[in-house]
Amino acid sequence: QGLKPIVSTESPALIFGTTTKLASDLPATDSFLGKNKVPDLQKLFQKADGLPVHLKGGVPDKLLYRTTMALTIGGTIYCLVALYMASQPRNQ
Repeated sequence: QGLKPIVSTESPALIFGTTTKLASDLPATDSFLGKNKVPDLQKLFQKADGLPVHLKGGVPDKLLYRTTMALTIGGTIYCLVALYMASQPRNQ
């Protein structure tokens, strides 16, 4: 008798009538017409200026870094205070 497949080996019917387009099927006019920024960003991030990569973006990176550090330190202090309060017995 042998083993019979549990799952059907036939391909399922299409649910949606649309087909996918390959990138080679798209006309050349639909390509991205903006300037390629990758070489400029590579020069910026590979510059040997002593700054860590997460701060090389200028003021926005510094602002995000300092905000993250402040929230991390504040959250740690809050957790320690909550842990201290939870460890104290309540007065009745």
